[in-house]
Amino acid sequence: MANTKSATKNARKSIRQAARNKGTKTRLKTLAKNVETAGAAGNAEVARTAASAFSSALDKAVKSGVIHRNTAARRKSQVAKYIFAKK
Repeated sequence: MANTKSATKNARKSIRQAARNKGTKTRLKTLAKNVETAGAAGNAEVARTAASAFSSALDKAVKSGVIHRNTAARRKSQVAKYIFAKK
């Protein structure tokens, strides 16, 4: 239990931020699945579009502090490699 006014505020803030982070991470997982299914289907144009949306979402997640920048860079690199291999 929070003992000070600032600790109470930080507890409230933590709950809000956790909810935001969870939504963003869920969206990233969905976009990653979209890239995977588009690549498996063999449609290069759809896969490229899905990869672009995924990369953009990763950049936004980094900007808001949800994921680390190196994690985003690694995942973008893996997706680019996957899309290039599917051509």
